Amino acid sequence: MRRALAVLAAVPLILFAAACGSSDNSSSTGASSAPGASGASGFKVTGNVGAKPTVSFPSGSPATTSSYTVVQPGAGDALKTGDRVIVNLTVYNWDGKGNAVQGSSYDTKQPETIAVNEQIPQVLQEGFTKVKHGGRLLAVLANDSAAQPQATAPAEPTKVFVIDVVGTAPAPLKAATGKETGDSIKGVKVVSPGGEKAPTLTTKTKEKPSDKLVVKTLIQGTGPKVQPGQTLTVNYTGKIWGTDKQFDSSWERGQPAEFPLGNVIQGWQQGLAGVPVGSRVVMSIPSAMGYGDQAQQGIPAKSTLVFVVDVLAAY
Repeated sequence: MRRALAVLAAVPLILFAAACGSSDNSSSTGASSAPGASGASGFKVTGNVGAKPTVSFPSGSPATTSSYTVVQPGAGDALKTGDRVIVNLTVYNWDGKGNAVQGSSYDTKQPETIAVNEQIPQVLQEGFTKVKHGGRLLAVLANDSAAQPQATAPAEPTKVFVIDVVGTAPAPLKAATGKETGDSIKGVKVVSPGGEKAPTLTTKTKEKPSDKLVVKTLIQGTGPKVQPGQTLTVNYTGKIWGTDKQFDSSWERGQPAEFPLGNVIQGWQQGLAGVPVGSRVVMSIPSAMGYGDQAQQGIPAKSTLVFVVDVLAAY
């Protein structure tokens, strides 16, 4: 499903398995109900918001122009530009033949987030502002929605998205906030410059790393504690124990990372569960809880990993 989204201006996914809306969310559409919906008007969508929909496609050739239609407007809070929207969605290839399902959050039960901004296709920017929490939107994304169409590239199949709006994600913090504890891991040095500046992590040491997960809180946040099934927004830097070799840093990319906690390495899953939002932690992760015998880009096999992490949001 990510490939389907990537070819259409890298639309991010939100796959949050929760039902929201009015007591009767059964939906069906066969006509346009919003501006720009001409290509989306021939679809019939059945099933309740909060459950995987059934879609009947119109006859004839797939649309070549992107469009949307509001299947159910919803009864909750209205969405607006700038919101980070939590949705369930189902994606289809509209080829006029099998119109196959490419994926559905109702199958994976994995949350992600769509930011309603200029980075998503215009048809989605407009469509999201026409629904509320508990609503359902159908969007047709043809090749005209691609961010940078290439004449030499083969045309991608037109995509159809059925999107159920669950809610909006909380605004993440800019940085860890709270009291510095003075705690540390022997052999690892973290310097926190304060404010929104990235901490400096140093892992060049002759100390032998622990063969167990070690987590130390550097700044004690005051937010709710991270739960295992949540999606997190974090800033982090990762280095190899003993070498000071950095292999990744969201701070350097200038963009916090967002992911379901259940989708990352075991060391992160165990190390961040129970950490209050707003905290800064440093983690030493043995290879058995990282990538084990499998080398990764920039990470040799059997490496002990060290991360400094700011937990900015959890939902």
